[in-house]
Amino acid sequence: MRAYDSLYIDGQWVPSTGSGTIDVVNAATEEVMGSIPEGTTEDVDRAVAAARAAFDGWARTDPAERAKALQALSDGLGARNQEIAETITGEVGMPLFLSQLIQAGLPTAVAGSYVGLLDEVQWEEQVGNSLVVKEPVGVVGAITPWNYPLHQIVAKVAPALAAGCTVVLKPSEVAPLYAFILAEIVDSIGLPAGVFNLVSGTGPVVGEAIAAHPDVDMVSFTGSTRAGTRVAEVAAPTVKRVALELGGKSANVILDDLDGAELDTAVRKGVQSCYLNSGQTCTAFTRMLVPRDRHDEIVDIVRGEVEDVYTVGDPATGGGRLGPVISDAQRDRVRGYIQAGIDEGATLVTGGVEAPEGLPTGYYVRPTVFAGVDNSMRIAQEEIFGPVLTVIPYDDVDDAVRIANDSPYGLSGGVWGADKDRAQAVARRLRTGQVEVNGGSFNPLAPFGGYKSSGNGRELGKYGLEEFLQTKAMQL
Repeated sequence: MRAYDSLYIDGQWVPSTGSGTIDVVNAATEEVMGSIPEGTTEDVDRAVAAARAAFDGWARTDPAERAKALQALSDGLGARNQEIAETITGEVGMPLFLSQLIQAGLPTAVAGSYVGLLDEVQWEEQVGNSLVVKEPVGVVGAITPWNYPLHQIVAKVAPALAAGCTVVLKPSEVAPLYAFILAEIVDSIGLPAGVFNLVSGTGPVVGEAIAAHPDVDMVSFTGSTRAGTRVAEVAAPTVKRVALELGGKSANVILDDLDGAELDTAVRKGVQSCYLNSGQTCTAFTRMLVPRDRHDEIVDIVRGEVEDVYTVGDPATGGGRLGPVISDAQRDRVRGYIQAGIDEGATLVTGGVEAPEGLPTGYYVRPTVFAGVDNSMRIAQEEIFGPVLTVIPYDDVDDAVRIANDSPYGLSGGVWGADKDRAQAVARRLRTGQVEVNGGSFNPLAPFGGYKSSGNGRELGKYGLEEFLQTKAMQL
């Protein structure tokens, strides 16, 4: 049981001005595993004031000193890998072996990546009679989600600090305990007071107060498209910079030149992407686009993979490849979409609305596959955020591209083909911020972000650092 009773503001652990607390529930056991303060608008005011007061000094810090701080942050995260992984496994439900690699390991690597990236920034450039300089944007409000909670924080906080910005962080109230571990690490490495501040609480109170605050220069938000549009609306009167990383409904195009082992690999990797973190991944390949004349053959491969590999069980003990979803409300939402798919006439291949056998406790959902899906169906158009895969037939490559792009989202996608040049040509036609070609691995130095309703701005690598910089021209 982790019970936190203080916020981290201006380099100190301080009580909230309010008296409320928020319980954190273990997704597998449905038991309370911790609690955090329910922050207030007054807490946000205090944190923003601290960040504003610290900004000038931190912005003038030599980049080499900021690099040392980021290395210390990365080292601190690495030293607490197991603790972080176990905490997030409890909060979110990702199996522990995956949490160690992804939920704890990836943020450690991302934080460390900015140590070297600082050397690549061209802080000044002579353009004619002008000296063009890059400067930190100012006080940054970071509002983060629950599905990859520490990774999403580090993807904002590390480049913001590298750029010379100060930060006020509001983590998801559903899975916030790791954020307090991060604040403990920040406190231990000796960042100047006010450079990093943590205010926990709800989105409508703390999140909106950050977005609306006139002394916050930029808001970086990751979450649902609905919540992101609200952040942009609240931030608009102060004309601050707003970066949004929102939802997705990514298409995975299986081209018609695949056969045998190559086809088998492509399909199985597509299932893996869809079900990572129990489908609670904004980049998940939830739409598998397949040649119409290979539809039934591919569905048989999908069925075998799901039923043989994607067992459901306790994430803390390694009892299954899939853990629970985050909450009772999310479980109901996912099951509602499964019922909608049935009602719309899609073919239920495996899974369904019933609870998995032998798991009376925990927010578990059966891994589900629909075949013969029309892209106009709700299960093909709306982000479900659960372990639900839709298999959609197409007639030719042009039809596949049309279907893939027939979505309000544009965050990620995949293309698999025997002819690599052809596969890459199809990938260029997809209106998404990121495309995997033949299973290309995730690159934490490459830009991450979306088109259309999947948001604006980019995170990770030098592109993520540039989001937190302003450009000034001095005419000489």
